[in-house]
Amino acid sequence: MFDPREILSAGMVLFAVIDIIGNIPLVITLREKVGHIQSGKASIVSACIMIAFLFIGEEILNLIGIDINSFAVAGSFVLLFMALEMILGVSLYRDDVPETASIVPLAFPMIAGAGTMTSLLSLRAEYDVVNIIVAIVINVVIVYAILKSSKGIQKVLGKSGINIIRKVFGIVLLAIAVKLFTTNIGQLI
Repeated sequence: MFDPREILSAGMVLFAVIDIIGNIPLVITLREKVGHIQSGKASIVSACIMIAFLFIGEEILNLIGIDINSFAVAGSFVLLFMALEMILGVSLYRDDVPETASIVPLAFPMIAGAGTMTSLLSLRAEYDVVNIIVAIVINVVIVYAILKSSKGIQKVLGKSGINIIRKVFGIVLLAIAVKLFTTNIGQLI
């Protein structure tokens, strides 16, 4: 059933992990290198990747003998490190800027990357799948709008505005990582 609280919580997690606002400088760089970014196509492909992984990700885990709670605990560590990157402004791991701006660098790994996949399976341990799908769709709409208007957003927010937003969502992501860990670690012990 639809639960606005679950949709909001899952949506905030995905928004923080995707970090499309923080990736505006990368989007601008890609646009400058290749001229045109296929915002609609990248958004649709990333939504398909996320929804497919939401359903088959658990099957893949079962195939290799890992339960969802163990994956959620592991995912909480990934989210912790991503949050620390956002808050402290350090780069623990980042791919190099891609050579072309097509589906591959935008849809995967920037929008639907490893952190997003980890988050989806972690969210599945706590929330109803329907609410997660709604959160995915809402985030993809936001991603599309931001990709389409990235130059204008960069001008309005400026570098310091983007940094402030990134740090705020880093703190939210850190709190979510702690909640995921504490909720799932008890079920493993």
